Amino acid sequence: LWRLGYCARLLKTNHFRTAASNTSFPAVWMLLAQYSGRIPGLFVVAKKNTFFTMPETAEDKANPELYLPHPGVRGMTLLNREAFKRTVVVPALKVKKELVSSVLKSLKQSVLQRPGLKRVVEDPEDEESRFVILDPHKILEFSLGESEQQVLKQLNIHPEVSKYNLELTYENFKSEEILRAVLPEGQEVTSGFSRVGHIAHLNLRDHQLPYRHLIGQVIMDKNPGITCVVNKTNIIDSTYRNFEMEVLAGENNLVTKVKENNIAYELDFSKVYWNPRLSTEHGRIVELLKPGDVLFDVFAGIGPFAIPAARKKCRVFANDLNPESYSWLLHNCKLNKVDTKVKAFNMDGRDFLRGPVREELSKELPLLKEGEKTAFHIVMNLPALAVEFLDVFRHLLVGEPCSPAGLPTVYCYGFSKHSDPARDIQERAEASLGTSLAGRCSTFLVRNVAPNKEMLCLSFQIPADVLYKRPCP
Repeated sequence: LWRLGYCARLLKTNHFRTAASNTSFPAVWMLLAQYSGRIPGLFVVAKKNTFFTMPETAEDKANPELYLPHPGVRGMTLLNREAFKRTVVVPALKVKKELVSSVLKSLKQSVLQRPGLKRVVEDPEDEESRFVILDPHKILEFSLGESEQQVLKQLNIHPEVSKYNLELTYENFKSEEILRAVLPEGQEVTSGFSRVGHIAHLNLRDHQLPYRHLIGQVIMDKNPGITCVVNKTNIIDSTYRNFEMEVLAGENNLVTKVKENNIAYELDFSKVYWNPRLSTEHGRIVELLKPGDVLFDVFAGIGPFAIPAARKKCRVFANDLNPESYSWLLHNCKLNKVDTKVKAFNMDGRDFLRGPVREELSKELPLLKEGEKTAFHIVMNLPALAVEFLDVFRHLLVGEPCSPAGLPTVYCYGFSKHSDPARDIQERAEASLGTSLAGRCSTFLVRNVAPNKEMLCLSFQIPADVLYKRPCP
């Protein structure tokens, strides 16, 4: 049990940079379970937002009752917080109240560290004394070790350990522990979510759907600032990049405000696409731009590339087919005071490339002088379809090619389930362009979307023989 508890203390889960709090399975619950017999166990490891149960150990088999959930909450679909109340016996040290701070400082490795539980409680029989609650994993059999006894001796405190009845309530459990106790045994428990302003966005599995309202309420209870919890009910619409969703808990208000890379955006989460996991990628691309550069954002959404680029003094042409995204793009440009620096369009991506983009490039590229620093960038962030749009660049312009340095750089996003995703997206891009990109492109892994599914960014300068159609003599 000691070895098992030590390993449990080392386990920590890192959620995918959402507002979900970091969690760890506190060793104290394992020993507390010896006295209550019914503390729900939690062994989960988070990897890329998927939770996995830890493999069974010899200690698990020796103490099967240690991980039995509370019989009153298993299968619960309507949250009853009172059902989680219980009292367990823990070790405590009785000290004079004026010595409490000294004891906490001297025995900080032995004091209970469970968030939400008081480490110091009043003694109902003695107003001048307090009970310091100790970690039952470290104070085995209610007996202090030699080092702790020496510390207390120096403080003139009698080293006798008392048994204290500690009441645990719903508030003392973390979301994973609650859901682990409620859902059927052996089924995956996912408490990770994406946070978009005041909204928590879940992607529940089929076996979790009967408990979806309880899950939503628990997520809202355990994460300050979350006032609405939603679950995606179908896949993303490939045309407008939004999806249907169900409100599981809280207010039915899906208009929210988010902040990304120190820029504020407002949006209706039910009508436009927004993914907080892409903030690093947005920042990476904007970092490549220089003041005076020109950015064409083909699938702009509400402006996470366009607006920071405009604030960096780039000239921006931003487009989105979704009327709602276009409306929020205009709104956010005004919100961030860049509405005069961004030309916004509500067009199909092909029409945007063949219209405003071709017109601007035809006008600007012939005027570029040798050594001029202005660069042209084309961002195509529609991973499901963007590669298929690359054929638009074939002979998009007519005339003599500009200098190689002036050729536009494309950042094309795509998904791949291939064993070699970089090669896969490059080959698909080459098929659309009708030329080889060998030695002329780079691939950046953006994120893992699902098991065996990657999101990548392919960057390349459009080859002159692809971009230009030379006039007949």
